[in-house]
Amino acid sequence: MHVWLQIPLEIRLILLFAAGVVVGGQVNRAVYRWAWNPRPIGPWSPPHEKAPPRRWSDRLPVIGWWGLRREVKLHGRGYWIRPMLLELGLGGVFVLLYWWEMQGRLYPPATPPPFPLHDLQVQYLSHVILITLMTIATFIDFDEKTIPDAVTVPGLLIGLALAALLPKSHLPVVQFPPLAAGPVFENLRLTSPAPWPAELNSETRWLAAAVALYLAWAIAVTPATWTKRRGVIKAWGYWGASMIRHRTIWRLAVLAAVGVPLVVGAWLAGGARWEAMLSSLVGMAFGGGLVWAVRIIAGASLGKEAMGFGDVTLMAMIGAYVGWQPSLFVFFLAPFLGILFALVQLIFTGRSDIAYGPYLCAATLCLFVGWGRIWTGWLDGIFAMGWFVPIALAVCLGLMGLMLMAIRVLKSLLFRDA
Repeated sequence: MHVWLQIPLEIRLILLFAAGVVVGGQVNRAVYRWAWNPRPIGPWSPPHEKAPPRRWSDRLPVIGWWGLRREVKLHGRGYWIRPMLLELGLGGVFVLLYWWEMQGRLYPPATPPPFPLHDLQVQYLSHVILITLMTIATFIDFDEKTIPDAVTVPGLLIGLALAALLPKSHLPVVQFPPLAAGPVFENLRLTSPAPWPAELNSETRWLAAAVALYLAWAIAVTPATWTKRRGVIKAWGYWGASMIRHRTIWRLAVLAAVGVPLVVGAWLAGGARWEAMLSSLVGMAFGGGLVWAVRIIAGASLGKEAMGFGDVTLMAMIGAYVGWQPSLFVFFLAPFLGILFALVQLIFTGRSDIAYGPYLCAATLCLFVGWGRIWTGWLDGIFAMGWFVPIALAVCLGLMGLMLMAIRVLKSLLFRDA
Protein backbone atom coordinates (compact mmCIF):
# COMPACT_ATOMS: atom_id res chain seq x y z
CA MET A 1 0.00 0.00 0.00
CA HIS A 2 2.84 2.39 0.87
CA VAL A 3 4.56 1.69 -2.47
CA TRP A 4 1.32 2.35 -4.35
CA LEU A 5 0.85 5.71 -2.66
CA GLN A 6 4.40 6.72 -3.57
CA ILE A 7 3.50 6.56 -7.27
CA PRO A 8 2.46 9.98 -8.69
CA LEU A 9 -1.31 10.37 -8.88
CA GLU A 10 -1.28 10.80 -12.67
CA ILE A 11 0.52 7.47 -13.12
CA ARG A 12 -1.87 5.77 -10.69
CA LEU A 13 -4.84 7.01 -12.71
CA ILE A 14 -3.32 5.72 -15.97
CA LEU A 15 -2.70 2.32 -14.36
CA LEU A 16 -6.23 2.21 -13.00
CA PHE A 17 -7.68 3.06 -16.42
CA ALA A 18 -5.68 0.22 -17.98
CA ALA A 19 -6.82 -2.13 -15.20
CA GLY A 20 -10.44 -1.09 -15.70
CA VAL A 21 -10.25 -1.74 -19.43
CA VAL A 22 -8.73 -5.20 -18.88
CA VAL A 23 -11.32 -6.02 -16.21
CA GLY A 24 -13.97 -4.76 -18.63
CA GLY A 25 -12.86 -7.40 -21.11
CA GLN A 26 -13.49 -10.11 -18.52
CA VAL A 27 -16.82 -8.50 -17.63
CA ASN A 28 -17.84 -8.88 -21.28
CA ARG A 29 -16.68 -12.47 -21.15
CA ALA A 30 -18.88 -13.11 -18.10
CA VAL A 31 -21.88 -11.31 -19.60
CA TYR A 32 -21.95 -13.67 -22.58
CA ARG A 33 -20.72 -16.85 -20.85
CA TRP A 34 -22.69 -16.71 -17.58
CA ALA A 35 -26.03 -15.83 -19.15
CA TRP A 36 -28.83 -18.38 -19.04
CA ASN A 37 -28.41 -18.70 -22.80
CA PRO A 38 -24.66 -18.30 -23.46
CA ARG A 39 -23.75 -16.65 -26.74
CA PRO A 40 -20.59 -17.13 -28.83
CA ILE A 41 -19.76 -13.42 -28.73
CA GLY A 42 -16.33 -12.07 -28.02
CA PRO A 43 -12.76 -13.32 -28.20
CA TRP A 44 -12.93 -15.26 -24.92
CA SER A 45 -15.88 -17.45 -25.96
CA PRO A 46 -15.83 -20.39 -28.37
CA PRO A 47 -16.52 -18.85 -31.79
CA HIS A 48 -19.67 -19.38 -33.78
CA GLU A 49 -19.40 -22.35 -36.11
CA LYS A 50 -19.67 -20.01 -39.10
CA ALA A 51 -17.29 -17.39 -37.74
CA PRO A 52 -13.96 -16.72 -39.49
CA PRO A 53 -10.83 -17.78 -37.59
CA ARG A 54 -10.02 -15.70 -34.52
CA ARG A 55 -6.83 -13.62 -34.39
CA TRP A 56 -4.53 -12.94 -31.45
CA SER A 57 -5.39 -9.24 -31.73
CA ASP A 58 -9.07 -10.01 -31.05
CA ARG A 59 -8.25 -10.44 -27.37
CA LEU A 60 -6.79 -6.97 -27.00
CA PRO A 61 -9.13 -4.74 -24.95
CA VAL A 62 -11.19 -2.26 -26.99
CA ILE A 63 -9.11 -2.72 -30.17
CA GLY A 64 -10.15 -6.34 -30.46
CA TRP A 65 -13.81 -5.41 -30.83
CA TRP A 66 -12.99 -3.20 -33.80
CA GLY A 67 -11.54 -6.26 -35.52
CA LEU A 68 -14.51 -8.41 -34.52
CA ARG A 69 -16.77 -6.24 -36.67
CA ARG A 70 -16.24 -8.96 -39.28
CA GLU A 71 -18.77 -11.11 -37.38
CA VAL A 72 -21.70 -8.67 -37.69
CA LYS A 73 -23.52 -11.03 -40.06
CA LEU A 74 -23.63 -13.61 -37.26
CA HIS A 75 -24.44 -11.40 -34.26
CA GLY A 76 -26.19 -8.36 -35.69
CA ARG A 77 -25.25 -4.92 -36.87
CA GLY A 78 -23.29 -2.91 -34.31
CA TYR A 79 -23.12 -5.80 -31.81
CA TRP A 80 -19.49 -4.92 -31.06
CA ILE A 81 -20.20 -1.33 -29.99
CA ARG A 82 -21.67 -2.07 -26.54
CA PRO A 83 -18.87 -4.36 -25.31
CA MET A 84 -16.25 -1.93 -26.61
CA LEU A 85 -17.90 0.99 -24.81
CA LEU A 86 -18.29 -1.13 -21.68
CA GLU A 87 -14.53 -1.71 -21.52
CA LEU A 88 -13.79 1.98 -22.03
CA GLY A 89 -16.53 2.95 -19.58
CA LEU A 90 -15.30 0.65 -16.82
CA GLY A 91 -11.81 2.07 -17.24
CA GLY A 92 -13.27 5.55 -16.85
CA VAL A 93 -15.25 4.52 -13.77
CA PHE A 94 -12.14 3.07 -12.13
CA VAL A 95 -10.34 6.39 -12.66
CA LEU A 96 -13.13 8.78 -11.74
CA LEU A 97 -14.14 6.87 -8.63
CA TYR A 98 -10.53 6.74 -7.42
CA TRP A 99 -10.05 10.47 -7.96
CA TRP A 100 -13.39 11.19 -6.25
CA GLU A 101 -12.72 9.06 -3.20
CA MET A 102 -9.09 10.13 -2.80
CA GLN A 103 -10.36 13.72 -2.52
CA GLY A 104 -12.15 12.68 0.66
CA ARG A 105 -15.60 12.86 -0.96
CA LEU A 106 -16.79 9.87 1.05
CA TYR A 107 -16.68 12.17 4.08
CA PRO A 108 -18.97 15.12 4.86
CA PRO A 109 -18.01 18.36 3.06
CA ALA A 110 -16.96 20.00 6.34
CA THR A 111 -14.40 17.29 7.15
CA PRO A 112 -10.90 18.82 7.13
CA PRO A 113 -7.89 16.92 5.75
CA PRO A 114 -5.74 14.95 6.16
CA PHE A 115 -7.84 11.93 5.36
CA PRO A 116 -6.87 8.35 6.33
CA LEU A 117 -5.34 7.30 3.01
CA HIS A 118 -5.06 3.61 3.92
CA ASP A 119 -8.78 3.47 4.69
CA LEU A 120 -9.61 5.23 1.43
CA GLN A 121 -7.58 2.69 -0.56
CA VAL A 122 -9.30 -0.38 0.89
CA GLN A 123 -12.73 1.27 0.59
CA TYR A 124 -12.00 1.98 -3.06
CA LEU A 125 -10.93 -1.65 -3.58
CA SER A 126 -14.21 -2.87 -2.09
CA HIS A 127 -16.22 -0.48 -4.24
CA VAL A 128 -14.59 -1.39 -7.56
CA ILE A 129 -15.03 -5.09 -6.83
CA LEU A 130 -18.73 -4.53 -6.17
CA ILE A 131 -19.08 -2.27 -9.23
CA THR A 132 -17.47 -4.94 -11.41
CA LEU A 133 -19.89 -7.58 -10.14
CA MET A 134 -22.86 -5.24 -10.52
CA THR A 135 -21.83 -4.46 -14.11
CA ILE A 136 -21.97 -8.14 -15.01
CA ALA A 137 -25.36 -8.51 -13.32
CA THR A 138 -26.70 -5.35 -14.99
CA PHE A 139 -25.98 -6.35 -18.57
CA ILE A 140 -27.13 -9.95 -18.15
CA ASP A 141 -30.34 -8.62 -16.59
CA PHE A 142 -30.80 -6.16 -19.45
CA ASP A 143 -30.30 -8.95 -21.99
CA GLU A 144 -32.53 -11.66 -20.56
CA LYS A 145 -34.15 -10.51 -17.26
CA THR A 146 -32.07 -12.90 -15.14
CA ILE A 147 -29.23 -12.48 -12.64
CA PRO A 148 -27.10 -15.63 -12.36
CA ASP A 149 -25.83 -17.04 -9.09
CA ALA A 150 -22.40 -17.13 -10.73
CA VAL A 151 -22.28 -13.39 -10.02
CA THR A 152 -24.03 -12.99 -6.68
CA VAL A 153 -22.88 -16.08 -4.77
CA PRO A 154 -19.10 -15.64 -5.22
CA GLY A 155 -19.64 -11.87 -4.98
CA LEU A 156 -21.19 -12.17 -1.54
CA LEU A 157 -18.43 -14.49 -0.34
CA ILE A 158 -15.85 -11.95 -1.49
CA GLY A 159 -17.74 -9.26 0.43
CA LEU A 160 -17.62 -11.33 3.62
CA ALA A 161 -13.92 -12.04 3.08
CA LEU A 162 -13.26 -8.30 2.73
CA ALA A 163 -15.11 -7.69 5.99
CA ALA A 164 -12.96 -10.26 7.80
CA LEU A 165 -9.61 -9.34 6.25
CA LEU A 166 -10.04 -5.61 5.56
CA PRO A 167 -12.64 -4.29 8.03
CA LYS A 168 -11.78 -0.73 7.04
CA SER A 169 -13.32 -1.46 3.64
CA HIS A 170 -16.77 -0.60 4.98
CA LEU A 171 -18.20 2.84 4.29
CA PRO A 172 -16.73 5.57 6.49
CA VAL A 173 -18.52 7.76 9.01
CA VAL A 174 -17.06 10.75 10.83
CA GLN A 175 -17.63 11.89 14.40
CA PHE A 176 -16.85 15.38 15.67
CA PRO A 177 -16.51 15.01 19.47
CA PRO A 178 -16.62 18.38 21.26
CA LEU A 179 -13.33 17.90 23.14
CA ALA A 180 -11.41 16.07 20.39
CA ALA A 181 -8.56 17.75 18.54
CA GLY A 182 -10.10 16.82 15.19
CA PRO A 183 -12.58 14.51 13.46
CA VAL A 184 -12.69 10.84 14.44
CA PHE A 185 -12.81 8.51 11.44
CA GLU A 186 -14.80 5.32 11.91
CA ASN A 187 -16.54 2.74 9.74
CA LEU A 188 -20.24 2.12 9.38
CA ARG A 189 -21.35 -0.69 11.65
CA LEU A 190 -24.51 -2.56 12.48
CA THR A 191 -25.42 -0.18 15.32
CA SER A 192 -24.41 3.13 13.66
CA PRO A 193 -24.95 5.93 14.53
CA ALA A 194 -25.15 4.46 18.07
CA PRO A 195 -21.98 3.07 19.68
CA TRP A 196 -21.12 -0.61 19.32
CA PRO A 197 -22.37 -2.55 22.40
CA ALA A 198 -19.72 -4.60 24.18
CA GLU A 199 -22.04 -7.62 24.50
CA LEU A 200 -21.97 -8.14 20.73
CA ASN A 201 -18.31 -9.09 21.11
CA SER A 202 -18.57 -11.26 24.19
CA GLU A 203 -21.80 -13.27 24.05
CA THR A 204 -21.67 -16.43 21.92
CA ARG A 205 -25.34 -16.12 20.99
CA TRP A 206 -24.29 -13.43 18.52
CA LEU A 207 -21.87 -15.86 16.89
CA ALA A 208 -24.72 -18.38 16.66
CA ALA A 209 -26.95 -15.71 15.12
CA ALA A 210 -24.25 -14.80 12.57
CA VAL A 211 -23.74 -18.44 11.55
CA ALA A 212 -27.52 -18.89 11.30
CA LEU A 213 -27.81 -15.85 9.01
CA TYR A 214 -25.08 -17.18 6.76
CA LEU A 215 -26.55 -20.69 6.59
CA ALA A 216 -30.00 -19.26 5.87
CA TRP A 217 -28.52 -17.44 2.87
CA ALA A 218 -26.67 -20.58 1.75
CA ILE A 219 -29.89 -22.59 1.91
CA ALA A 220 -31.83 -19.88 0.06
CA VAL A 221 -29.39 -19.85 -2.88
CA THR A 222 -29.21 -23.65 -3.12
CA PRO A 223 -31.67 -24.89 -5.79
CA ALA A 224 -34.33 -27.16 -4.29
CA THR A 225 -38.03 -27.94 -4.65
CA TRP A 226 -40.38 -26.44 -2.06
CA THR A 227 -44.11 -27.22 -2.16
CA LYS A 228 -46.69 -27.09 0.64
CA ARG A 229 -49.45 -28.92 -1.20
CA ARG A 230 -49.20 -31.81 1.29
CA GLY A 231 -48.33 -29.80 4.37
CA VAL A 232 -45.30 -28.10 5.83
CA ILE A 233 -43.73 -31.27 7.27
CA LYS A 234 -43.73 -33.06 3.93
CA ALA A 235 -42.55 -29.85 2.25
CA TRP A 236 -39.30 -30.11 4.20
CA GLY A 237 -39.00 -33.74 3.16
CA TYR A 238 -39.45 -32.87 -0.50
CA TRP A 239 -36.96 -30.05 -0.10
CA GLY A 240 -34.21 -32.31 1.26
CA ALA A 241 -34.96 -35.11 -1.20
CA SER A 242 -34.81 -32.74 -4.18
CA MET A 243 -31.35 -31.50 -3.15
CA ILE A 244 -30.10 -35.06 -2.85
CA ARG A 245 -31.69 -36.11 -6.13
CA HIS A 246 -30.29 -33.16 -8.11
CA ARG A 247 -27.01 -33.20 -6.16
CA THR A 248 -27.34 -29.56 -5.17
CA ILE A 249 -26.72 -30.60 -1.57
CA TRP A 250 -23.01 -30.56 -2.47
CA ARG A 251 -23.34 -26.88 -3.28
CA LEU A 252 -24.82 -26.25 0.17
CA ALA A 253 -22.01 -28.28 1.76
CA VAL A 254 -19.34 -26.28 -0.08
CA LEU A 255 -20.92 -22.96 0.86
CA ALA A 256 -21.08 -24.04 4.50
CA ALA A 257 -17.49 -25.27 4.44
CA VAL A 258 -16.26 -21.96 3.00
CA GLY A 259 -18.41 -19.46 4.88
CA VAL A 260 -18.85 -20.84 8.39
CA PRO A 261 -15.08 -20.95 9.14
CA LEU A 262 -14.85 -17.39 7.80
CA VAL A 263 -17.54 -16.21 10.22
CA VAL A 264 -16.06 -18.15 13.15
CA GLY A 265 -12.58 -16.87 12.32
CA ALA A 266 -13.80 -13.27 12.44
CA TRP A 267 -15.41 -13.98 15.83
CA LEU A 268 -12.19 -15.44 17.20
CA ALA A 269 -10.19 -12.48 15.86
CA GLY A 270 -12.64 -10.10 17.52
CA GLY A 271 -12.45 -6.33 17.38
CA ALA A 272 -12.96 -4.59 14.05
CA ARG A 273 -12.98 -7.85 12.07
CA TRP A 274 -15.92 -9.27 13.98
CA GLU A 275 -17.77 -5.96 13.94
CA ALA A 276 -17.37 -5.74 10.17
CA MET A 277 -18.38 -9.39 9.66
CA LEU A 278 -21.55 -9.14 11.74
CA SER A 279 -22.42 -5.85 10.05
CA SER A 280 -21.99 -7.45 6.60
CA LEU A 281 -24.14 -10.45 7.53
CA VAL A 282 -26.94 -8.23 8.82
CA GLY A 283 -26.61 -6.09 5.68
CA MET A 284 -26.91 -9.25 3.59
CA ALA A 285 -29.98 -10.44 5.48
CA PHE A 286 -31.67 -7.05 5.52
CA GLY A 287 -31.02 -6.23 1.86
CA GLY A 288 -32.03 -9.62 0.55
CA GLY A 289 -34.92 -9.97 3.00
CA LEU A 290 -36.33 -6.58 2.07
CA VAL A 291 -36.49 -7.39 -1.64
CA TRP A 292 -37.77 -10.89 -0.84
CA ALA A 293 -40.60 -9.36 1.22
CA VAL A 294 -41.52 -7.09 -1.68
CA ARG A 295 -41.42 -10.09 -4.03
CA ILE A 296 -43.83 -12.05 -1.81
CA ILE A 297 -46.20 -9.14 -1.09
CA ALA A 298 -46.30 -7.92 -4.69
CA GLY A 299 -46.73 -11.45 -6.03
CA ALA A 300 -49.65 -12.12 -3.67
CA SER A 301 -51.27 -8.75 -4.42
CA LEU A 302 -50.91 -8.90 -8.20
CA GLY A 303 -51.47 -12.63 -8.59
CA LYS A 304 -48.24 -13.05 -10.56
CA GLU A 305 -44.49 -12.88 -10.04
CA ALA A 306 -43.50 -9.23 -9.73
CA MET A 307 -39.77 -9.60 -9.07
CA GLY A 308 -37.26 -12.33 -9.77
CA PHE A 309 -35.26 -14.15 -7.11
CA GLY A 310 -32.10 -12.86 -8.78
CA ASP A 311 -33.00 -9.39 -7.47
CA VAL A 312 -33.10 -10.88 -3.96
CA THR A 313 -29.62 -12.40 -4.25
CA LEU A 314 -28.28 -9.23 -5.88
CA MET A 315 -29.54 -7.04 -3.04
CA ALA A 316 -28.16 -9.50 -0.49
CA MET A 317 -24.75 -9.18 -2.15
CA ILE A 318 -24.94 -5.38 -2.13
CA GLY A 319 -26.00 -5.40 1.52
CA ALA A 320 -22.92 -7.44 2.45
CA TYR A 321 -20.68 -4.69 1.08
CA VAL A 322 -22.52 -1.57 2.24
CA GLY A 323 -24.44 -2.64 5.36
CA TRP A 324 -28.12 -2.58 6.24
CA GLN A 325 -28.57 1.19 6.61
CA PRO A 326 -27.34 2.08 3.08
CA SER A 327 -29.33 -0.89 1.73
CA LEU A 328 -32.50 0.91 2.74
CA PHE A 329 -31.40 3.99 0.77
CA VAL A 330 -30.59 1.83 -2.28
CA PHE A 331 -33.95 0.07 -2.02
CA PHE A 332 -35.94 3.32 -2.03
CA LEU A 333 -33.86 5.11 -4.69
CA ALA A 334 -33.87 2.25 -7.22
CA PRO A 335 -37.60 2.49 -8.12
CA PHE A 336 -37.26 6.18 -9.01
CA LEU A 337 -34.36 5.40 -11.34
CA GLY A 338 -36.35 2.50 -12.81
CA ILE A 339 -39.42 4.67 -13.40
CA LEU A 340 -37.38 7.14 -15.46
CA PHE A 341 -36.10 4.36 -17.69
CA ALA A 342 -39.52 2.68 -17.88
CA LEU A 343 -41.13 5.91 -19.13
CA VAL A 344 -38.51 6.31 -21.86
CA GLN A 345 -38.88 2.64 -22.83
CA LEU A 346 -42.69 2.90 -22.88
CA ILE A 347 -42.59 5.98 -25.11
CA PHE A 348 -40.17 4.59 -27.66
CA THR A 349 -40.96 0.86 -27.63
CA GLY A 350 -44.39 0.49 -26.02
CA ARG A 351 -42.97 -2.08 -23.56
CA SER A 352 -43.72 -1.77 -19.85
CA ASP A 353 -41.55 -4.62 -18.48
CA ILE A 354 -38.18 -3.66 -17.03
CA ALA A 355 -35.30 -5.43 -15.37
CA TYR A 356 -35.08 -4.20 -11.77
CA GLY A 357 -31.53 -5.32 -10.98
CA PRO A 358 -29.78 -2.58 -13.00
CA TYR A 359 -31.50 0.12 -10.94
CA LEU A 360 -30.44 -1.45 -7.66
CA CYS A 361 -26.92 -1.27 -9.07
CA ALA A 362 -27.33 2.32 -10.28
CA ALA A 363 -28.67 3.35 -6.87
CA THR A 364 -25.62 1.74 -5.22
CA LEU A 365 -23.32 3.74 -7.48
CA CYS A 366 -25.21 6.90 -6.48
CA LEU A 367 -24.67 5.87 -2.86
CA PHE A 368 -20.88 5.75 -3.33
CA VAL A 369 -20.77 9.11 -5.08
CA GLY A 370 -22.95 10.90 -2.56
CA TRP A 371 -22.14 9.04 0.64
CA GLY A 372 -20.53 12.00 2.39
CA ARG A 373 -23.76 13.98 2.23
CA ILE A 374 -26.20 11.07 2.34
CA TRP A 375 -25.11 9.76 5.73
CA THR A 376 -24.39 12.99 7.58
CA GLY A 377 -27.20 15.00 6.05
CA TRP A 378 -29.94 12.39 6.18
CA LEU A 379 -29.42 8.75 7.15
CA ASP A 380 -27.72 9.23 10.51
CA GLY A 381 -30.67 11.30 11.75
CA ILE A 382 -33.18 8.72 10.50
CA PHE A 383 -31.43 5.74 12.08
CA ALA A 384 -31.00 7.62 15.34
CA MET A 385 -34.79 7.22 15.74
CA GLY A 386 -34.35 3.58 16.75
CA TRP A 387 -37.43 1.38 16.32
CA PHE A 388 -39.20 4.01 14.24
CA VAL A 389 -37.35 2.80 11.12
CA PRO A 390 -38.46 -0.88 11.12
CA ILE A 391 -42.00 0.11 12.14
CA ALA A 392 -42.23 2.67 9.34
CA LEU A 393 -40.81 0.14 6.88
CA ALA A 394 -43.37 -2.49 7.88
CA VAL A 395 -46.16 0.06 7.42
CA CYS A 396 -44.83 0.99 3.98
CA LEU A 397 -44.71 -2.66 2.89
CA GLY A 398 -48.28 -3.18 4.10
CA LEU A 399 -49.51 -0.08 2.26
CA MET A 400 -47.71 -1.23 -0.86
CA GLY A 401 -49.53 -4.56 -0.74
CA LEU A 402 -52.92 -2.83 -0.32
CA MET A 403 -52.17 -0.44 -3.16
CA LEU A 404 -51.15 -3.21 -5.55
CA MET A 405 -54.23 -5.23 -4.59
CA ALA A 406 -56.44 -2.20 -5.27
CA ILE A 407 -54.78 -1.72 -8.65
CA ARG A 408 -55.39 -5.36 -9.49
CA VAL A 409 -59.08 -5.12 -8.56
CA LEU A 410 -59.52 -1.83 -10.43
CA LYS A 411 -57.84 -3.23 -13.51
CA SER A 412 -60.10 -6.28 -13.48
CA LEU A 413 -63.20 -4.07 -13.24
CA LEU A 414 -62.15 -1.67 -15.99
CA PHE A 415 -61.02 -4.32 -18.45
CA ARG A 416 -63.48 -7.07 -17.54
CA ASP A 417 -65.18 -6.97 -20.93
CA ALA A 418 -62.02 -6.38 -22.92
